Amino acid sequence: MISPIDFITKPIDLIETQRLFHGRGHAYPGLEHVNIDWIAPAIIITLYAEVERDWLETLCSQLADLFPECENLQVQYRCRPRGPFEQIKGELVEGKPLSKLVAVENGLKYHISLGQAQNTGLFLDMANGRSWVKENSEGKNVLNLFSYTCGFSVAAIAGGAQRDVNIDMAKGALSTGRENHRLNDHDMTRVIFQGIDIFKSWSRIKKYGPYDILISDPPSFQKGSVDIQRDYYKIISRIPLLVKPGGLLMLCLNSPDLDDNFLKQQVAEHCPDCKMIGKIENPEIFKEAQVGKGLKVYLYQYL
Repeated sequence: MISPIDFITKPIDLIETQRLFHGRGHAYPGLEHVNIDWIAPAIIITLYAEVERDWLETLCSQLADLFPECENLQVQYRCRPRGPFEQIKGELVEGKPLSKLVAVENGLKYHISLGQAQNTGLFLDMANGRSWVKENSEGKNVLNLFSYTCGFSVAAIAGGAQRDVNIDMAKGALSTGRENHRLNDHDMTRVIFQGIDIFKSWSRIKKYGPYDILISDPPSFQKGSVDIQRDYYKIISRIPLLVKPGGLLMLCLNSPDLDDNFLKQQVAEHCPDCKMIGKIENPEIFKEAQVGKGLKVYLYQYL
């Protein structure tokens, strides 16, 4: 039977957090339901469909052989309600129960939580986006919409941003964001956290502007708060209210049901003074069988 192990090449650098196998891109027929991540010293297998127990145990054994550095192996069942975790190997990491890990990416650290929510705290497909933010934030005032656990903010402050403003309704995620900054010994006076509804709080968001960089990385859909197909124009139409002339925009789209043209059309219609200046490609491991199904990240400049 086909196995992800057939497509995994052991990385040279095991300090860096990374995806080892990306089945969700449908580039590996028969394995569309499997992702595998390395977060030292643990491996996380994510399943989007049930599998035979023998198959899973064989995969775990193969991974343990390929990665003797792995101290802990977890399986997350995203195919089950609330996405529960099962611990396959190891009980303790560095003498502590494995409820939290620290991901290392591009020299920065991020808290990873297991078993507390469906998402672990860091979306690995956005690694190149965080790198771009780090490289372009020197002296800038940065607005981070839908900030989640503030990964972009950590990158911005590490890159020398004058200030970063994080906006998200989920105050628990913002709390993790604070801890992420502290984990990197950042100056907390340069970081602002606002647990508010973006679509009802434009005047409050404007208060900290105008901004040199605006980052918009919205969820595709959250019941009662966000339907990005319906709502993205509300963000784009307010760019003139928030961003300095010459300011940069990172506009992200996560929906597999909306392609690049959706985002381009929204910008053309609702903020024609924005000029596209580039696209951030996803890391190579996030291979997609069908173009436009994965994460889309475009760069614009507000003229």
